[in-house]
Amino acid sequence: GCTERFVSSPEEVLDVIDEGKANRHVAVTNMNEHSSRSHSIFLINIKQENVETEKKLSGKLYLVDLAGSEKVSKTGAEGAVLDEAKNINKSLSALGNVISALAEGTKTHVPYRDSKMTRILQDSLGGNCRTTIVICCSPSVFNEAETKSTLMFGQRAKTIKNTVSVNLELTAEEWKKKYEKEKDKNKSLKNVIQHLELELNRWRNGEAVPEDEQISSKDQKNLEPCDNTPIIDNITPVVASISTEEKQKYDEEIASLYRQLDDKDDEINQQSQLAEKLKQQMLDQEELLASTRRDYEKIQEELTRLQIENEAAKDEVKEVLQALEELAVNYDQKSQEVEDKTRANEQLADELAQKSSALTATQRELGQLQELSNHQKKRATEILNLLLKDLGEIGGIIGTNDVKTVTDVNGVIEEEFTMARLYISKMKSEVKSLVNRSKQLESAQIDSNRKMNASERELAACQLLISQHEAKIKSLTDYMQNMEQKRRQLEESQDSLNEELAKLRAQEKMHEVSFKDKEKEHLTRLQDAEEMKKALEQQMESHREAHQKQLSRLRDEIEEKQKIIDEIRDMNQKLQLEQEKLSADYDKLKIEDQEREMKLEKLILLNDKREQAREDLKGLEETVARELQTLHNLRKLFVQDLTTRVKKSVELDSDDGGGSAAQKQKISFLENNLEQLTKVHKQLVRDNADLRCELPKLEKRLRATAERVKALESALKEAKENAMRDRKRYQQEVDRIKEAVRAKNMARRAHSAQIAKPIRPGHYPASSPTAVHAIRGGGMSNSSYYHNTK
Repeated sequence: GCTERFVSSPEEVLDVIDEGKANRHVAVTNMNEHSSRSHSIFLINIKQENVETEKKLSGKLYLVDLAGSEKVSKTGAEGAVLDEAKNINKSLSALGNVISALAEGTKTHVPYRDSKMTRILQDSLGGNCRTTIVICCSPSVFNEAETKSTLMFGQRAKTIKNTVSVNLELTAEEWKKKYEKEKDKNKSLKNVIQHLELELNRWRNGEAVPEDEQISSKDQKNLEPCDNTPIIDNITPVVASISTEEKQKYDEEIASLYRQLDDKDDEINQQSQLAEKLKQQMLDQEELLASTRRDYEKIQEELTRLQIENEAAKDEVKEVLQALEELAVNYDQKSQEVEDKTRANEQLADELAQKSSALTATQRELGQLQELSNHQKKRATEILNLLLKDLGEIGGIIGTNDVKTVTDVNGVIEEEFTMARLYISKMKSEVKSLVNRSKQLESAQIDSNRKMNASERELAACQLLISQHEAKIKSLTDYMQNMEQKRRQLEESQDSLNEELAKLRAQEKMHEVSFKDKEKEHLTRLQDAEEMKKALEQQMESHREAHQKQLSRLRDEIEEKQKIIDEIRDMNQKLQLEQEKLSADYDKLKIEDQEREMKLEKLILLNDKREQAREDLKGLEETVARELQTLHNLRKLFVQDLTTRVKKSVELDSDDGGGSAAQKQKISFLENNLEQLTKVHKQLVRDNADLRCELPKLEKRLRATAERVKALESALKEAKENAMRDRKRYQQEVDRIKEAVRAKNMARRAHSAQIAKPIRPGHYPASSPTAVHAIRGGGMSNSSYYHNTK
């Protein structure tokens, strides 16, 4: 595809080149990991215009990156890559045909239209251009055929010869001058041809032309146009016999004729001298008349120019005065707005101070309530500790009086019980009061927290409003400063225009005094000039009215654009503040997410511990099973031994009794171990069940947290995109207005270099190119004014 961009600086050119690199399609083949799958064309079109002489120069610079030809057997291309290789080879073969046709120079038709690439590069291949080609080839034997074909292609391209000339666009006046020059040259050449033809006829008639009358290359410029009179050939005389008398008679007649011819020659010389004098006098009079006419025309032009400048100065003074009045009105309005905003800011500051004082008061009350609740809690703990201590003492007293008599014990116990009951009732009442007090304090703390949150929200809203007003006040102050600078500039320009107007009036008076004598002589011409002046004044009046209407329309547009800019600026400030709030919320959520991740890591550690405990439990179960097996074996052995010993004699009963006692002791030890192991197993099973119950809840909570974080991230991303979109729209609108104003200002300048960058992209006319080509087997893609990928 083709993309067209308007650029005005090297940075923008580099940006467009980066854009072309991003659009370049690259694929992987067996011969190149970064193979270009298309040709790339980078075209810079430059047009220069001299404001003073109105001369126009134009040129093009092509930077072309041709993708290398490929053999499918070597690259292993398949599918879309194979289709791209076919298109690349097809366009390169078309380029080779064009180069061959241009190199031979005998073919009348060059096949530029066989490919889009050759059609685009038509001017840079065989037109008014200078072409440089860089060949990239491989020194490997494996690529011998491709290297030879590439070098032959470069050799054919090297034989093409182009004629280069300056791309100069002449104006109508220059074309006219050139035409007059060629016309004079043609006329002089025709005159030389006529003189040469006359000289040739004289030579053909047998007449010897002397060297003074012969035409040389030096005398060609000084020749006068000759009369187109035909040359009469000399008539051959009739030969006859004449007598002496007749001969004398003829001689006398010839002499008299010669004398008459001499007299006629003298008269002709006198008349010619007189005619030359009269002609010279007439030429002098014509020159004098022409000089007077030129002086009169110059004076008329100067007078009309001064009148036009006077009218323009008057119009500019009127415009300056109107602009000053508008600036004064705008200044008053802006000052009134600033005063309103300052009053509103002061009110908001007072409200903020009130809210901050209320917040500090609520914070103090909250601190006092917290101190009171802490004090009550400490007192309750002390009372409970004393109660427990007294109960312990009562129990100690009850336990230590076992040795006393029954009557003393009963009396003491009754007294102690009555005292304990009284004390316990008091403690119950105090505990109830403390519980009620703590409930009240908790409710008061909740209310204070609610109030504090509400006050914090109000404080945040007030701070947001204050920041908005501060930004608006700042923008209004900047606008006022700009208006003040513009007003000063306009006042200075008004003073300078007044001075110029006074000078012009003085010059006009001087010209009127100097032209009074000449106005008497040229009264009729001045009447014509007056009529032309009236017509010009009417035309200038119509132009002035149209200019005034256009100026008012442009002012209305500028005011509307200024309103739009202010609205967009306010919206941008709001979006920035919302973005800051969202970023703060995002930071909070990020902290909460980190805390949840820490909790998740703890849960993972607990799960690892649970798995470890499960493995330990398996080991304990195995040891328990082994111990049970050994216990069963011992029981069997014990039963067998007991049966054998029963059958034996009574004498060995003592020994058998001692052995059975040892066995019983061992069995009891093993049974105790078994009970402990079963208890540990049951405890581990319970812990495992509890962890299994808690794990789904924690996973559910973690998923909810992750979903909440994702939702907030998406909301933050959307808000950032909206803010960036609004900011880009605002920036584009501001740039468009700036460019429009700059274009209007630049149009009024007389002598300055101008780089025209249109507001909306469009097709710009092109002229002759200058091209640089680079051929290689897959490289970079450059794209600026046009970049093509095919």
